[in-house]
Amino acid sequence: MSKLEDITGRATQLASQLGEGLKGSLPDKAMKLIETGAAIGAVKTGTRVATRFVRRNPAIAVAAAAGAGLLWYAARQRAKKQAEAPIEGQSRRVEAKRGSARRRSS
Repeated sequence: MSKLEDITGRATQLASQLGEGLKGSLPDKAMKLIETGAAIGAVKTGTRVATRFVRRNPAIAVAAAAGAGLLWYAARQRAKKQAEAPIEGQSRRVEAKRGSARRRSS
């Protein structure tokens, strides 16, 4: 191993130890706040990237939205059909027969 690999390996090890130490010393509420902040940061970054993509490629964005709408519509129609479908099982048809025309006595 070269000295550069030794240094990077040691730096990675120290960073992971520091992270574990911070994780163990912070209260649960603080960790939740940090996780929430990280999630908000990820959403902001994702929104920024998506906005930039849509500005540069509006036709692709419209096509993707139309495709998503079609997929949603197809899934909705399939769910409706499955809800109306008969329950799976076995059945046989019984033909109706006309009875005789005599009166019944009570």
